[in-house]
Amino acid sequence: MGSDLISIGMFVSLLIAVFLGFPLGITLGGLAAIFGLLAYGPGALFIFANKTYGLMTNYVLVAIPLFILMAQFLDKSGIADELYGAMYVIFGPIKGGLALATIVVSTVLAATTGIIGASVVAMGLLAAPAMLKRGYQKELTAGVITAGGTLGILIPPSIMLVVYGGLIDMSVGKLFMAAFLPGLLLSFLYMLYTFIYCNFINKNAGPAIPKEDNKYSFSEKLEMALKSMVPPMILIFAVLGSIAFGIATPTEAAGLGSLGALLIAAANKKVNWKMLKDAGYSTVKITSMVMLIFVGANFFTSIFMGIGGGDAFTSLLFSISTNKWLVLAMMMFILFILGMFVDWLGILLLCVPIFTPIAVNKLGFDPLFFAMLVCINLQMSFLTPPFGYALFYLRGVAPPGMTLKHIYKGIVPFVIMQMIGLVLCILFPKIILWLPSITIK
Repeated sequence: MGSDLISIGMFVSLLIAVFLGFPLGITLGGLAAIFGLLAYGPGALFIFANKTYGLMTNYVLVAIPLFILMAQFLDKSGIADELYGAMYVIFGPIKGGLALATIVVSTVLAATTGIIGASVVAMGLLAAPAMLKRGYQKELTAGVITAGGTLGILIPPSIMLVVYGGLIDMSVGKLFMAAFLPGLLLSFLYMLYTFIYCNFINKNAGPAIPKEDNKYSFSEKLEMALKSMVPPMILIFAVLGSIAFGIATPTEAAGLGSLGALLIAAANKKVNWKMLKDAGYSTVKITSMVMLIFVGANFFTSIFMGIGGGDAFTSLLFSISTNKWLVLAMMMFILFILGMFVDWLGILLLCVPIFTPIAVNKLGFDPLFFAMLVCINLQMSFLTPPFGYALFYLRGVAPPGMTLKHIYKGIVPFVIMQMIGLVLCILFPKIILWLPSITIK
């Protein structure tokens, strides 16, 4: 069988298996073994052993379980409750204030956890009942919770950025610094849209809280804000600051972050044996899932690239157009469509080894710039139907009366905001490249 037929067969088989719902990690590894044996014979097994050994000796990937453990500790520390309580009082008196508070809290949680599930569920339990009780539009409520929660996959410390760095041997510290401003840009765009929508487009969508609930003085509000914000800000500085100033590697910073999260939980009197056991179990479970997909995808891309699949894909793209911006747009479109149906980790592990050489070597884009465009694009995959994870996380904890239809309608303007953010980063590369240029050397 020719190499072109094998590469086409691999790709088509993968799409069929994914749409049929087979587990991604096992599917990737199984297809790589089948087509690898067709292409290389028993030598494919040596490729598998070699690639897996190299993966397991990658020091950067040690940060994955540590950042997951940090997120688990923070999820159980009660920090979201205090933050939302303070933001509720500060933003509540203005129209759309509770929605703005939700985005602010989600942004802070994103900069401390790196996992969207915890943020979406926490804000779904805290913010959704409070907003609906105050007469907020269900679609707006769903939109701000899911969109705010997805910031956790982009704003560092993000598991996606750690995986990306380990995948193509790129500095995780540079990825963290590069993602910070795009993440804040998206948060700003969410807040800007929410404020305009509630104050100028639909003035009944987000009513201000009653005056009797606004009984705190300025000094009391300031004290509440500082008390709730200081612990997570210290944690953010400890993790990101130690990386930016060269004090610690990302893996060491992840360990420091886990300790800091545990201390915050202890300060809030949330530490007990059950909490530690649950956090440890969840960390092992999530890490095992990530590494299984990593092993399968690494094997799959090795076989696919080895038999010329990457060259075939490059030829296909350049047969459509040789304009670098049009080729970049096609790659972004492919990532967006795949994001509707495939898990972000699978897309990252499959597409990045194929797309990066094209973008960097053929088109001349900065590898850090291209990496951020991919990550911003993949953030949309958590919101886009039919399989956006954030939608189902919220649906699982949504108050009575909030249906999947409300959630689907609510995410539309925020997906548009994400697209605008992506375009702005393409038009103004300094949004991505400025911070790494003044921090990580």
